[in-house]
Amino acid sequence: MTAAEAEITAPMADWVRIEDLYENPYPIYRRLREESPVAWVPAVGRYLVTSFEACHRIEQDAETFSANEEGSLMKRSMGHSMLRKDDPDHQTDRAAYGPVLRPKAIKETWTAVFEKNAEKYLEEFRAKGPGADLHLGFAAPFAAENLREIMGFRNATQQDLQRWSQTMIDGTGNYADDPEVWAKAAASSAEVDAAIDELVPALKAEPDASLLSAVVNAGMPIEAIQANMKMTIGGGLNEPRDVLGTAVWALLSNPEQLAQVLADPALWATAFEEAVRWVAPIGMYPRQTTREVEIGGATLPAGARLGVVLGAANRDPEQFENPEAFDINREKKPHLAFGGGAHFCAGAWVARTSVAQVALPKLFASLPGLRLTDRPAREGGWVFRGMLELPVAWN
Repeated sequence: MTAAEAEITAPMADWVRIEDLYENPYPIYRRLREESPVAWVPAVGRYLVTSFEACHRIEQDAETFSANEEGSLMKRSMGHSMLRKDDPDHQTDRAAYGPVLRPKAIKETWTAVFEKNAEKYLEEFRAKGPGADLHLGFAAPFAAENLREIMGFRNATQQDLQRWSQTMIDGTGNYADDPEVWAKAAASSAEVDAAIDELVPALKAEPDASLLSAVVNAGMPIEAIQANMKMTIGGGLNEPRDVLGTAVWALLSNPEQLAQVLADPALWATAFEEAVRWVAPIGMYPRQTTREVEIGGATLPAGARLGVVLGAANRDPEQFENPEAFDINREKKPHLAFGGGAHFCAGAWVARTSVAQVALPKLFASLPGLRLTDRPAREGGWVFRGMLELPVAWN
């Protein structure tokens, strides 16, 4: 604990354990919100912020709540990416992403890629036969191959991206400071650097539509290219993969809602937004106070390390009625699954298009009678949360 954090004015939640957060964080979030929406949690070495109002306020006030956290696990795992920068440095990095990830480019360039990959990996998944794991057998390779092509890693495979993503994400969430986790993250980081180094000369000579080409030819320094590509490999893979799995699990667990969606294809987008609210794939991100500030009934000193818990904010009963339930018919209200403010997720439209417009409709059309099996589905995580296993059957 730093000197600043020694001046604790928020309640201490020393009953919270990392293993319980990983298994099922939601009962913990409910208790934290009820007792104090800002509480010091020794197990993770930061104040966890669990109310919608407080999380939303933090996202809108970058001057007080800085993304450029000291001792950041993400910086250690991936380098100093735009996610750990404040404006104007953040915007300088992010500007190069815009032409590749904006809705017009997704419609004109990437939707056809998503459709091609959905058909390929659905065919491979169908060949595995009923009882196969949809998470590993379809959602993961589909999201990884989409990302590989968008990013322009023609010297890597989708399996490489899956491994890079998981090991570096594990580093970003390594609050237990496990040395084996750090070693795997460092190995993947070095592989990504080598792949980028190999591609940069070719992309300077012959630019293409990829994200890597865009940042290289925008003149981004190599250290920033490396860090931002690693950040994108993390969030750009796990977010569409995990919301896809969550949406399928939720719809199969709620057959009346599934029937509604199958009868009205416009509801695929609604199901996507409810799934990403219900289980936020990026469940928590850090911030650090730049001054003494009152928030959520607590007065925090300058330098206080915060965990902005989107997974808790999106289930706050002050914002959502019956928030623990998956309900596509709930009143439409904004959620925080893609963050907000200057750091609103740059890949949000990729996730929405690849999952809601392409993967979900094709999946249910290709696998008639899609249903859960007797073998239970499993989910896990809290910094990042999604399915671990999703066995399904079909006719």
